[in-house]
Amino acid sequence: MIVDGVFSGGGIKGFAFVGAYQVLEDRDIHFNRVAGTSAGAIFASFIAAGFTANEIEKMLDELDVTSLLDPPRTLFALPFMKWLNLYFRMGLYQGKALEKWFYKKLAIKDIYTFADLPRGSLKLIASDLTNGRMIVLPDDLNNYGIDAESFSIARALRMSCGIPFFFEPVKLKIAKGKSIVVDGGVLSNFPIWIFDDDNSGKKRPVIGLKLSHPREDMAPQKIDNGLNLFEALFTTMKDAHDERYISRRHEKDIIFIPVENYSATQFDLDEETKEILIETGRKSTIQFLKMW
Repeated sequence: MIVDGVFSGGGIKGFAFVGAYQVLEDRDIHFNRVAGTSAGAIFASFIAAGFTANEIEKMLDELDVTSLLDPPRTLFALPFMKWLNLYFRMGLYQGKALEKWFYKKLAIKDIYTFADLPRGSLKLIASDLTNGRMIVLPDDLNNYGIDAESFSIARALRMSCGIPFFFEPVKLKIAKGKSIVVDGGVLSNFPIWIFDDDNSGKKRPVIGLKLSHPREDMAPQKIDNGLNLFEALFTTMKDAHDERYISRRHEKDIIFIPVENYSATQFDLDEETKEILIETGRKSTIQFLKMW
């Protein structure tokens, strides 16, 4: 069976997508078009490039995730310097190592730019903070005077995965200067709407994979201090647009993978936790397919 797929953001919790994808492959369900935000963008790109579920699992298993955390170079190795870097460079880590890893892995399948994929087969979400707008990559690049077909997918992934304050934002050079671009999850963490906006119409079923419980099963956020307030603020901002859309649409096409108890930025993830996330993805997908 051929479907289209949409993958939510969720940082390191995206390991759960491996288990979900394995089950879908085993049931002979394959993706024609894919879209995603942040961690979901990574997984969507690997699928579009032609990687199997087991290939992705092997690739992630071999990865030392901490190697992707490249702090800005500084003349002084003092603890407080990272906070100065955060102020001036707007991120604790450069993000260059992350982009380089994307490039090397996609190159295995000879995928470098959007021109190397069938037109419309991959859509990624990023957030343009300079102009206060969502960017669908590669579709919206032409609005910036950038050739969408020749744009690097690794660069697009770097944009979609740019967790604010964690990674330095991408400075997208355009004719009028530059746009500061960060994680797509700021504006749409689960772009389940993306193929409905396609003028060609809905050609096949769309399956969404979301790293959370359904909204009605989620406990209220506990807010007792300023840090809790910031977390709740960001979570609400990140999910509000998509949750309103989901509430108007039947949830029967969404695989909800409950991994809220894990941190999106837990880059020192141990093997046991990785396997738990993957197994959660498997179980959630098996349960979904019983009713779908």
